[in-house]
Amino acid sequence: MGRRNALNSVIGRLLLVEDDPHDVELVRMALEPSNLNYSMDVVFDGEQALQYLFGTGDFRVEQPLPQLVLLDLKLPKVNGIQVLQAIRTNPRTRRLVVVVMTSSQEDSDLNTCYDLGINSYIVKPLDFQQFLEVSQTVGSYWMTLNKPPLAVS
Repeated sequence: MGRRNALNSVIGRLLLVEDDPHDVELVRMALEPSNLNYSMDVVFDGEQALQYLFGTGDFRVEQPLPQLVLLDLKLPKVNGIQVLQAIRTNPRTRRLVVVVMTSSQEDSDLNTCYDLGINSYIVKPLDFQQFLEVSQTVGSYWMTLNKPPLAVS
């Protein structure tokens, strides 16, 4: 049926995988005034991200997949590239929209992420205002304009 018109209805879920609490707060600040009807879940390391997506560990109940994963690469326990590999090799998550949002400007990270099928690669701006604008643009595009692939049964 598509999106609901009720103001308080959630139309999508976003998973933010970010170990820096400061960056988590900046993303929240950026997306809050955008009037996107979404819920945002946050995990702070790659291991938690995999547990969340595959319904294991602390997330034993398998949840519906998020519409968008914002993934940092430099994560504790399991790095972002390993998370991305796991996402792309699992039939349930292989079509998941994943946007890498990282401080890494390494060509090898960029190429590896695209080889693994990311949807976008964004280098986090260091400037506060630019970070807010980039986060808002990313959230707005991927949560409202982009038509995501159908979930795998």
